[in-house]
Parts: sequence; C-alpha cells; structure tokens
Amino acid sequence: MPEKRPNDGYHRLMKRVNLFPQGAPDSDLLLRIFSLLCSEQEAALMSLLPLRPFSAAKAARVWNLPIEDARALLEKLASRSLLLDIERDGRMVYVVPPPMAGFFEFSLMRLRPDLDQKELSRLFFHYINVEDAFIRDLFAGGETSLGRVLVNEEAIADEKACQVLDYERASEVIKSASHIAVGLCYCRQKMAHVERACDAPLDICLTLNLAAQSLLRRGVARRVESAEGLDLLQQARDLNLVQCADNVQQRVNFICNCCRCCCEGLIAARRLAIPNAMYSTNFVQTTATHRCAGCGKCAAVCPVGAITMEAEEAVPPLPDPPPPGTSKARAATDFCLGCGVCVRNCPAGAIRLTSRARRVLTPVNTAHRLVLMAIERGKLQNLIFDNQAYLSHRTMAAILGAILKLPPVKRLMAAEQLKSRYLGRLMEHVEVDDFSRYD
Repeated sequence: MPEKRPNDGYHRLMKRVNLFPQGAPDSDLLLRIFSLLCSEQEAALMSLLPLRPFSAAKAARVWNLPIEDARALLEKLASRSLLLDIERDGRMVYVVPPPMAGFFEFSLMRLRPDLDQKELSRLFFHYINVEDAFIRDLFAGGETSLGRVLVNEEAIADEKACQVLDYERASEVIKSASHIAVGLCYCRQKMAHVERACDAPLDICLTLNLAAQSLLRRGVARRVESAEGLDLLQQARDLNLVQCADNVQQRVNFICNCCRCCCEGLIAARRLAIPNAMYSTNFVQTTATHRCAGCGKCAAVCPVGAITMEAEEAVPPLPDPPPPGTSKARAATDFCLGCGVCVRNCPAGAIRLTSRARRVLTPVNTAHRLVLMAIERGKLQNLIFDNQAYLSHRTMAAILGAILKLPPVKRLMAAEQLKSRYLGRLMEHVEVDDFSRYD
C-alpha cells in the first residue's frame, strides 16, 4: 500500500467522514480501509461533497466539472454503494452515507470480486473490535443512539400488547415499508472472513424504504415482499436473534437480526459495559423467583449478558457455578434490552416483560436523530453550515463550535437552548428524509 501523505485524498476523506454525528476517529486502519474501497482521487472528490443530500448539479459545482462528467462520477461511486442514489419525484438525489450504518456495511452486503473482502474484514475487525475508539464513540458518545431494539412481539403478554406502538413492532415496520431488501449480514460476513463465524444465517438482515431503493438498484440486496420479510422476522425469533432497527419512528432504514457473537452493538454492550448501547424497548424483564427453576437458559441466551444466576441468600455457600436448581435468575435492568428473548426460552414460564418506569422516546425521523446526535457530540455546526466555503459560514461555524466546547454545565445550557430554539426549524429546513429541497 502506498504511503499516505497528511493532506492526500484519504486523509481529507477521513477528516470529512468525522464531521458526521456518528463519525470515525482517525486511524491508520481507517486509511487502509479507504484505500481498499476507493482510489485516492475518488476519496478526494468524496471529501468535498455535502453532508446533506445533494443533486448532480450541486456535485458539479463543488467539483468544478461539467454536469455530465459529475453525473458519470456519481454513477461510478453509487455502483459501489459509496454513495446512495435515491429517486424522488422523478429526480435523482445523492447521499454520502456515514461509516455506520452506511458504507462499512454496504461493502460486505454482497460478494464483490472487485474487492478484497477478506482483507477488508480483517481491517474492520481490528478497527472496530480491537481498537475501541470508533465503537465507543458510536455507542457511548451521546445519549441518542444510532439504533434501537424492537421487542419480540410473541413475548408480550396480551394485557401489555396495547402499549406497543406500531413503530416499535418489527412486523408493522415491514408492512409499511415502500421497499424491502435482504442482503448478506455485514457483521457475520466480516466474522466469517476472520474465522469467528457463527451458524446464524447470513441472508436475513433487512434494508428498508429509501436506503433499500438504492441498494436494490445497484444489486447490493435482493428485493422481497412483505410476506417474505415477515417470514424472515419469524425465522430470526426462532433462532433467538435480536431485532435491531434504525432509531427513528418514520421511514426506518434497516432491521438487523442480530446474534450476540457477531453484532457490533451487542459485543460493545458486553465488552465495554455500555448501558443502553442501543435504545432498549419500553420493557424490562422480571423474573418470578418462586417459579424460577434455576436452569440458566435465560442467562445463556441473553444477548448482552444482563442475566446472571445467583444463589439465594438462604442457601449456604455453593460452588461456582452453583448446581442447577440452586440459583435464581437476576437481571441488571440498566443493561436489559427488553428484547424478550429470555421470555421465549424460560421453560418454567417465570419471566415476563414489564413496563419500564420511564418510557424511551424515539426520534421522529433521521433528521431529528441526526440533530440530537450532533448536539450531544458537539457537531451541530457541521450540519447547519454544511458548505463552509464562505467566510461568514466559517465564522458562524466557529462560534457555534466554540459554544459546544464550553465546560459541561454551560454546554448543557447552550445545548438545551439549541434544542428548543433551533430543532423545530432544522426539522423544517434540514429534513434529511425529505428530498424535495436540495441544491
């Protein structure tokens, strides 16, 4: 691999990618990942593109190229899913996806003879699973999470079913999607290449709506209808996989069916002891100790290791681990996802899902989530002043950036003001999911 210079295309792309609310910390590993995914010239061009959706005309102005040349370059990048191309009202709009969920996943969602996926998987593994700066920032960098867990609908008692809203049900998300696609699971594909594969199916994770539209056009994923999507959900439940979705109410972009051994979020929650690494459901597991047989099946299937088997106080000291039947299940509620996998696996029927004391609030759409994540991570200026070519924009961006770097108490006050004063306007004018307005 050629030596990278501090201001080459790959370094500039790394700097640009880290402007996202869910960024990617600088690393030599990241530079090597970029060198596999694109040429240095392509990296330099991508580093100039806006964070928000843009047209081919906008790209032509940014790149100082004739529009047909710009369109050809966009087509080339979109064919490898380094960009998403989305048709809206008969016009094509382009989006540079963040690293995750985004171009990291897209690179392994299909077999690519043009790409050394084994080497790429090795680099991903070391960048994400060995170096922990990226995964720690992604899952613990702020209060608002990238993803959320969907409750296992079969684990909800009838009297609680009315408390589950439609956007909290995987089945309703599938039924309401405009496009549904299934591709190879990025996490399991990566782990297979580094010889850490499990036996969960590869072709079971779903991409939805506008993201699916682009991936289907590019042959990255296979189109499925609602009926097959619902069948895949049931297959995942039967395999004790956890359904994790885009952390939005409207126009959900993905539902991943995650195993505890390969999923980045589930691994991070256990390895780094991150509570709420992904937004939990509005339920938490509760065990009726008088009915618990102490078999330990719930602890074995818990995706984040939130359940432990503990000897009851009245029982004399026992060997570790205690014999079956002499211990009871205990759940750490701060780590419980409320997924319901344990409920389906308890032969004694001792576990049920109960409502959390405080309801988890889900961002309305992608724009809402991005703004909240940007405020919490001190990156709101990157979204507001996307094009910093003008001195006034650079000055305002610097002022806003300085506010977000204040000491914690003052920053909190400023952030609350930003949320109350600007969030409504940003929802109106910086709507990431609304492609009717773009340059």
